[in-house]
Amino acid sequence: MSFFSKIFSKDKPNAGMRPLYESIVQEGRQIAWYEEGQVPDSIDGRFDMIAAIFALVMIRLEKEEDRGQDIAWLTEIFISDMDGQLRQIGIGEMVVGKHVGRMMGALGGRVGAYREALENGANLEDAILRNIFRGEKPDDAALAYVARQLAAYHAALQGLDSSEIIAGKLPDSGSAK
Repeated sequence: MSFFSKIFSKDKPNAGMRPLYESIVQEGRQIAWYEEGQVPDSIDGRFDMIAAIFALVMIRLEKEEDRGQDIAWLTEIFISDMDGQLRQIGIGEMVVGKHVGRMMGALGGRVGAYREALENGANLEDAILRNIFRGEKPDDAALAYVARQLAAYHAALQGLDSSEIIAGKLPDSGSAK
């Protein structure tokens, strides 16, 4: 492919990551997170759940050195989607970039917090309280549900081949019990 055809091509190199991103969003919108887990069914709550699933997928994919480009493309799709969502809810052009920057910072913090909890023995419930419930503790059963489901989801991802993950064939939280 020539230099100019790469620049002017309508094919997006990250398009192959779209099925994975759509699967992440679909999982983050599963009703059980909001009913049984008492995650706030709000814009922030939805972002927090999608970011949690996104973080678990990133933690899994980063274990393979050759998946760095895939992670970058997946992140590009996430940024583009968040930009579009912000514009759709009426965030003005002048501040969309700042909001997206904060969302990316929040995503990075979640990746670190969930990695620390799920792979290094830190308290997962504390990470969930900070990153999903934003310090507002739900009842004990709901918090335990979210922690149990995220830990099971993390474990289920470990058993998948990365090519399955890239194809968007993720476990769903209902089968991750």
